[in-house]
Amino acid sequence: MRGVIKHGLTFLCILTPLAANAGDTISKIRDSQTITFAYRETAPFSYTDENKQIVGYSIDMCLKIADAVKRELKLPNLKVAYVPVDSTTRFSSIIDGKADMECGSTTNNAERRTRVGFTVPNFFSSVRMIVKKGSDIKNWSDLRGKTIVITKSTTTIDLVNDRSNVRSLNIKVVEAKDDAESFSFVEQGKADAYAMDDVLLYSLRATARTPSDFTVLGDPLSIEQYSLMFRKDDPAFKQLVDKEMVRMINEGDFQKIYSFWFTQPHGSKKVNMGMPMGYLLRDSLLYPSDKTAQ
Repeated sequence: MRGVIKHGLTFLCILTPLAANAGDTISKIRDSQTITFAYRETAPFSYTDENKQIVGYSIDMCLKIADAVKRELKLPNLKVAYVPVDSTTRFSSIIDGKADMECGSTTNNAERRTRVGFTVPNFFSSVRMIVKKGSDIKNWSDLRGKTIVITKSTTTIDLVNDRSNVRSLNIKVVEAKDDAESFSFVEQGKADAYAMDDVLLYSLRATARTPSDFTVLGDPLSIEQYSLMFRKDDPAFKQLVDKEMVRMINEGDFQKIYSFWFTQPHGSKKVNMGMPMGYLLRDSLLYPSDKTAQ
């Protein structure tokens, strides 16, 4: 399935020059003959595999969009370039024109929509936490006086601080540069728990040396709606992206990509997330919208 998605595209791990008008993505792509995707290491949404290829659930959807751009703009030699980003630079990469889209696990909320644009959701997740198995932590109230790690520039920070303040838990919050480092804090005993969207926690646990050493738990603090991100106030490009997302949904490509990454063994380690499509995502596909209640 993924071979079909990637057919005919040239992959370059390079930066593309900024266009004179970064808000006109279609002109930028036409002039450079290149579409540039930002990605960060957040498996299974986007990551570098053992063959040094950039792959993932969101990457496969972005490659479908690249195919649509190739058709719409009649660019048979369209190239795909990648820009590595982290939880902070993912936004500036889009706003400053270094990348045309971000293909990862970014939450679409009202505050972010003032800075960037989003297409329809491609995933729904809940904020929970991961701890070492055998820990005395069963829920958020058990974090009283303990240390929790959170990835820098994520929406989780405010959620945990709000819970700590309301319940007077006096939780010590430390920040890590990315999800891998955050998880390593728990592995090494530098933090008692790591709070993040549950799908990312399950992915980190699945790829750990001993997955059974860790447990994902805690009442959901929020529902996070992931969407592919691009520049704000660029209606022509947004229309093209939204049209392709709706086509994927209506013709079943969206569902096939989801099934591959979340319900089937994949990669050299045959990792299986074992996560059938939840009702929130399934229902959202009936009436796709890029807006949230936040």
